[in-house]
Amino acid sequence: MARKPRGTLRLITEKCIGCERCVGECPVDAIEMVDGVAVVDYEKCIVCGKCVKVCPTEVFYIEPPAGEAEEPAEVAESAVAAIQAEEERERAAQEELSRRLAEYSGVWVWVEHFKGEVHPVSWELLGKASELAQARGSKVAALLLGHQVGHLVQEAGYHGADIVYHIDDPVLADYRTDPYTLGIVSLVRKYKPEILLMGATTTGRDLAGSIATELKTGLTADCTGLDIDEQTGHLRQTRPAFGGNVMATILTQRHRPQMATVRPRVMRALPRDESRVAQVIHEELGMTKDRVRTRIVRWVPNDESELVNLQYAEVIVSGGRGLGGPEGFRVIEDLADALGGVVGASRGAVDAGWISHDHQVGQTGTTVRPRLYVACGISGAIQHRVGMEQSDLIVAINIDPNARIFQIADFGIVGDLYEIVPEFARQAREEGLKDLLLGVAESTASGG
Repeated sequence: MARKPRGTLRLITEKCIGCERCVGECPVDAIEMVDGVAVVDYEKCIVCGKCVKVCPTEVFYIEPPAGEAEEPAEVAESAVAAIQAEEERERAAQEELSRRLAEYSGVWVWVEHFKGEVHPVSWELLGKASELAQARGSKVAALLLGHQVGHLVQEAGYHGADIVYHIDDPVLADYRTDPYTLGIVSLVRKYKPEILLMGATTTGRDLAGSIATELKTGLTADCTGLDIDEQTGHLRQTRPAFGGNVMATILTQRHRPQMATVRPRVMRALPRDESRVAQVIHEELGMTKDRVRTRIVRWVPNDESELVNLQYAEVIVSGGRGLGGPEGFRVIEDLADALGGVVGASRGAVDAGWISHDHQVGQTGTTVRPRLYVACGISGAIQHRVGMEQSDLIVAINIDPNARIFQIADFGIVGDLYEIVPEFARQAREEGLKDLLLGVAESTASGG
């Protein structure tokens, strides 16, 4: 910042022609027109010199402190020069920033895989990347790092990638932070993508933070929405904040790439298309195993029989505080069985201790995108809605007609869930209601 000129602002009122340019230029509203002549409020004036610069008749000048030899005209000239120099520095800095940002182009997605199988979130992100790249007039690239996973190269193309950057190295056989960070950072520095997207999985969160730190760029975690700002071209990264009570939109304005992680089931994957052929670029890792600070001793699998498969369930029946107690989940389980689905819950029900956390749907639980979502006794707090609002068909049952869940529901039933849900389950078993609802869900998903 330029140093404020020292001294006191003075004016020669006889020269004032009442053009009011000084009034509009003053940043602290210290100048007003009285009877067509400029008058200065010296308690507000910060002696910035902007009025000196814009005045066409040299009404203003800056009087130096006592003991300084500069004449008023010389001081005014010095103030104008300081302001011009600061403006020139700001203009040059902005031009340099624009030039640097223009070097980056393309939307990249890291393809996460384990034992040769790709995590579905990677294909979902390639679908979103195609939208973003179209808006930016650029290409979609997939990052495929690993060992002996060449069969996934064209799969990335089938799911929307125009380019696949492939690094094959034995050091990459198992995921470890160091080599994967080195590989992706080297690719980013060489090819300069504008946007880099990663799944908000356990592995993705670990890797994204490491990469962003190395690249000294911004990272927005757990996004629920991504789009391009039409005016600036920046990536608009939307996520819940303050415990899910508000939605925040974040921009990375001065750094590249713009990085975001997205939870599984938030975005929709493109249909697999074998007619798509991606350009493949092979690169080297340039890292030996002795430089990796960690090693894999053995894999200990989770007991999947005890886990609730909410993330990729086609039908979910969820209960909330409206159940009144843990016994209410018996009717929820009955309806879930009748519909061939799984049981979910709101944060309120989980916090009350009525059901375990692995059933929780929402920003602080699991993000889901089933064909059919039935919300029973759930009010519809924002942290819950962002975790399930992308469901193909939403049915809400609540005794409160003003419950917020009805704002996003395709079908809403106002009434006592203990009367409605058992009848719902009976019709699902005996009268084909399940097939009817799933048919409506399929029609909704396809835009019918």
